[in-house]
Amino acid sequence: MAQASIGARRIHPVILSGGSGTRLWPMSRAHYPKQFLPLTSRHSLLQEAVERVATDARFAAPLFVANDEHRFILAEQVRALDVAPLAIVLEPIGRNTAPAACVAALALTASEPDALMLVMPSDHVITDLASFYGAIDRAAAAAAMGRLVTFGIEADRPETGYGYLKRGAALDGIAGAFELGAFVEKPDRDRAQTYLAAGDYSWNSGIFLFPAALYLAELQRLQPDTVAACRRALSAAKRDIDFLRLDKEAFGKAENKSIDYAVMEHTAHAAVVPVAMGWSDAGTWDAMWRLSLQDEDDDVRVGDVVAEDTKRSYLRAEHGLLVTLGVEDLVVISTADAVMVARRDRAEDVSSVVKRLQREGRAEASANPIVHRPWGSFRSIHQGDRVQVKHITVKPGAKLSLQMHHHRAEHWVVVSGTAKVVRGNDEVILHEDQSTYIPIGTPHRLENPGKIMLHVIEVQSGSYLGEDDIVRFEDSYGRS
Repeated sequence: MAQASIGARRIHPVILSGGSGTRLWPMSRAHYPKQFLPLTSRHSLLQEAVERVATDARFAAPLFVANDEHRFILAEQVRALDVAPLAIVLEPIGRNTAPAACVAALALTASEPDALMLVMPSDHVITDLASFYGAIDRAAAAAAMGRLVTFGIEADRPETGYGYLKRGAALDGIAGAFELGAFVEKPDRDRAQTYLAAGDYSWNSGIFLFPAALYLAELQRLQPDTVAACRRALSAAKRDIDFLRLDKEAFGKAENKSIDYAVMEHTAHAAVVPVAMGWSDAGTWDAMWRLSLQDEDDDVRVGDVVAEDTKRSYLRAEHGLLVTLGVEDLVVISTADAVMVARRDRAEDVSSVVKRLQREGRAEASANPIVHRPWGSFRSIHQGDRVQVKHITVKPGAKLSLQMHHHRAEHWVVVSGTAKVVRGNDEVILHEDQSTYIPIGTPHRLENPGKIMLHVIEVQSGSYLGEDDIVRFEDSYGRS
């Protein structure tokens, strides 16, 4: 399809951000998963996905379907790009990609019945944008002719970590677009080699472009209960600041299925556009090794790393010095609270380790050393008997909730910046090296009225120091 005709009917990007990225543990965790991490550039994977569509005239404003828990992280990262989203729809519970796309399609067709929607994950890497846009043009042309299009990645190795798509006959009048012949689950090594040699198989990218109304019609035919659940969830949704919260009870009744399983494997309208666009799902540390610039020993080194007699390894130090000696084909990741060492060919199995940590009740399975909040962040730097020390950062113009604690007192020391402190009936301004004391049971609030980041050291003391000992009286973020 020509650029001009696409411009007349802009494509609606639907960016899905519900994953937890457990195979990239210990950097990616449930509370701050991989889509929010700057793994391949100074921007996060989510921000790269947004920039891919926000800077091109083919596309309308992006619509996000996201995990409720990550709403402030997502909103802040999008705001940092100066991009205004069409909507940020919050899932109260994960229900896979078919219901997420259904909600987006319902929202889009309410105002634009013939909307085209591009559904893409927020955590993929695409380095060849020219090829990406070319594939979008071909897929849009097929979608305009009544096709549900998926994108197949031209395979360059016998990969066993991806599903495959077999292309069928060419679509009339659209060069580079084909009938979708078959879906193939992740193969073993021999079968993957056979697919590569055959030349008509490509990797399943999990990216789709289709008419929203056609997707809804096929999903209604194949999964009517899911469509009904999504309609109820959307009609009962509540506005919350900049977010749209789906109704939990209704959305929970939607089938937990992917777009592939729910629709694409059963429809007569499926098509595939094969493309080589420098794609990766950035799903494992081995994938990150392949994506990254390697040195003369085929090593990738990120952070403070000293490697002696080390080959074909991915070495990443997020905290402290990392040293390796006489090793090959390893992944070594060092963070502030965890170190993982694994063979590169076992990178697919990291998620099983995370499941074990979850079974054992380890906080490192899902929590990050730095806890992000809409106003900034905090990091615990010491925990002892009846005492905890935190480093708190507050963004310029941001403030914490007006709150109190039943079991702990707090001492605040301003390291840099300016703090506006409410303490009972008092209000004070604190500057660098000044401090204050918050007794147990005293309503209080911390605010940054300045233009630079506020850094505070907080010393908590008391019989119970858990994050759930908090009573909020007022809150700018709808949490009171």
